[in-house]
Amino acid sequence: MSDLFQRARSFRHRIEPNGELFRRFAAGQSPTTLFISCSDSRVVPTLITRAAPGELFELRNAGNIIPPYRPSRRSGEAATIEYAVQVLEVSDIIVCGHSHCGAVGALARGEDLTTLPSVAGWVAFARPSLASLLGTPPEDAAMSKIVQRHVTAQLETLRGYPQVERRRAEGLLNLHGWFYRVDTGGVWERDDIEGTFGRH
Repeated sequence: MSDLFQRARSFRHRIEPNGELFRRFAAGQSPTTLFISCSDSRVVPTLITRAAPGELFELRNAGNIIPPYRPSRRSGEAATIEYAVQVLEVSDIIVCGHSHCGAVGALARGEDLTTLPSVAGWVAFARPSLASLLGTPPEDAAMSKIVQRHVTAQLETLRGYPQVERRRAEGLLNLHGWFYRVDTGGVWERDDIEGTFGRH
């Protein structure tokens, strides 16, 4: 922990060559993309995309899960999506799933999560869309197929958010599905026409 703090203390000296960029941040932010990914420490959006500070508006949680839109249900996910789309007016939303995902893996393997009730309740949002794949061993350790199905389902859930669908209908917002391999650094993008993931 002390090492992290020492690095944090030296941060302002390390960014001095980009000082003007950081000073402009006081006036506000204008990211172009909402990047939705897992909280997994192996998934680092700015590292994967080489995005500069201020480029990505990030939403991270266990399993990059998007709960269905419910006007009466308040959540950090719904608030972040609403703010990104209506206030920041991002032009793109990326849902990025990853290989070797603990949350998706727990569902796929039917793990007993009774000692983790909050985790169990959270990953339950993903259960219906993966029902046909649950209870069968993943085809490989990376769980490529099931994670890609999960990403596709989260994109469908996003379309149920009225602000997202409104901006899409106006041609002002695009949705993208990515699959990231934590062991190789490879990235695959979903082809909306074919419904498959491929490297680009």
